[in-house]
Amino acid sequence: MPLLISTEIASAARIVGEERAVELVARAGFDAWDFSMFSMASFDWGRWCMIESDHPLVGAGCYDFARRLRRIGEENGIHCNQSHAPFPVSVPGIRDRLKRAIECTAIAGGKTCIIHPDNDKSPEENAEMYLELLPFAKEHGVKIATENMWNWNGDLDHATPAACSDEASFLAHIRAVHDPDFVACLDIGHAEMKGLNTTAEQMILALGDHLQALHLHDNDRWHDQHLRLFTADIDFGEMARALKAINYRGYLTLECDHGLDGCTPDTVGEGLAEMAATARRLRRMYDEA
Repeated sequence: MPLLISTEIASAARIVGEERAVELVARAGFDAWDFSMFSMASFDWGRWCMIESDHPLVGAGCYDFARRLRRIGEENGIHCNQSHAPFPVSVPGIRDRLKRAIECTAIAGGKTCIIHPDNDKSPEENAEMYLELLPFAKEHGVKIATENMWNWNGDLDHATPAACSDEASFLAHIRAVHDPDFVACLDIGHAEMKGLNTTAEQMILALGDHLQALHLHDNDRWHDQHLRLFTADIDFGEMARALKAINYRGYLTLECDHGLDGCTPDTVGEGLAEMAATARRLRRMYDEA
């Protein structure tokens, strides 16, 4: 059976809202959608604080909102494959909403919730958070996936290590939790950033069966740009061969946050269709590897 293709909905939702985004993702030819939950805990990165919001994900209506998105997807022939919880988890107000994110994942039909580690904590320290959340996630039939992160050194002008940023740190996090429902989501773009001393290929081969989710996008192998696939410098041929070598059977999920830049409400559908074409191209590369 061919790998299924999916995409995050945050970039489309910024233009047309989540309900319309799910519908357009289906029309574009994707098999699934990734439930972006950043509006559940809006954050001002400049002032490093939470922002008040009246988004449906913020209040008690979040559960009905998740049901509505699931229904829209199913009516259009697609399903939710995974979600992305709000971050940074070092902020108490965001940490407090992670269980709500897990609940909404389950309600929407997703099977995996990506929850960032704290960039600056050790595998053992991050494991405390994940071990606290895992019993709750299991009750809801949801796996938790951690993700490879990065820090930035302005003087050096490149990324520096953070939690899970290379294969040794990622595997240490997996081992610290040691639970089959705690898995890896590899962000391909993060793995290729200058200064982290790894590549997506290396990370994939090291993670092996632990790798059960992806965030796919392109960059200049220096900055975290979240561009459309095949528009910058990442070698997706090497990546596809590595995925084939470990017999990866998860979704090919795009996280091209800037893939719809310049789109209007009238052209979002066209932009999503072009992105779906790149995901199918990557799938062919995997099949032929």
